Amino acid sequence: MPGYHEFLAMLDLYGVVVPDYDDYIRMLDRARQRGWWHAYGLDDRGFVSIEAEASSVREYEIGHVPGLLQTEAYMREAFGSAREPLEGEQLESQVAVRLRRQRRLTEEPLLHLHAVIDESALHRPACDWEQLGSIIQQAALPNVTVQVIPYDAGIHDGLYSNFCVLSFPHAAEPDLAFVEYGFGSLQIEKKPEVAAATMMFEHLADLALDEPDSLALLRRVSDEAEAKEASSDARAARYRHRLA
Repeated sequence: MPGYHEFLAMLDLYGVVVPDYDDYIRMLDRARQRGWWHAYGLDDRGFVSIEAEASSVREYEIGHVPGLLQTEAYMREAFGSAREPLEGEQLESQVAVRLRRQRRLTEEPLLHLHAVIDESALHRPACDWEQLGSIIQQAALPNVTVQVIPYDAGIHDGLYSNFCVLSFPHAAEPDLAFVEYGFGSLQIEKKPEVAAATMMFEHLADLALDEPDSLALLRRVSDEAEAKEASSDARAARYRHRLA
C-alpha cells in the first residue's frame, strides 16, 4: 500500500483535482485499518469487507431470507444443509460473522437495506414463524425496507438468480453488484452491468407488493406457520399420551 505522499502523487498523476482529494484520502485511511472480519479468517477481498464500507444495499432473494434478516436458527439450518455442510468451528465462525454483519442495521454508521424477497422463500421449512416475525420486526426499522413478490406475480426475471447492488457514502466510490448462483458468486464493477442490475432491482421492486401489503402477507404466513406448528405439537402430545 502506498505511503501518504506517494498516494498524493498518484492522484496527481491520474488527473484528480485537489478539491476531490479528501474522498480518496478517506478511502486510503479506511484501507489501512484492519477490519473486524480479519478475526474470523476473512480477508479484504470478499463481500463482507465491501458490505462493511457500503451505505446501502439493495438485495433480491429468490430462495432464502436475506442474510441480514436471518435469525440464528435459520442461519444454522442454511449453513448445515448446504452442498458442503458447515460444522464445528467453521459453522460457529460463519454464524458469528453474519450476526456481526447484522449489527449495521442498528449501529452507526447505519446500513440502509432494501430487500425484495420472492414469496417462495417464505414457505420453506426453515422459515418458521419466529423467522417471519423477525423479518417483520426488522422491517420496522427506519433504514430497512422489505417487499415480497407474491406467487400470483407469475413468472418473472428474478427467478434466475439472487443479486444485490451496493452503494457507498462517497462519490468517488461507484456502485457495485454481486450475483449469487449455486456454486459461487460474481462481483460486477462495469458501469453498464451495474446499471442493468439496478434497473432489474427497480423492476422487481415495482413488481413486488408495497411494504404495507408485504408485511400483511408476512403476518399471514407467520400466523399460518405458528398454527401449523401448534397443531403438530398437539398431535405429538396426544401420541405420547397414548404410549404412556
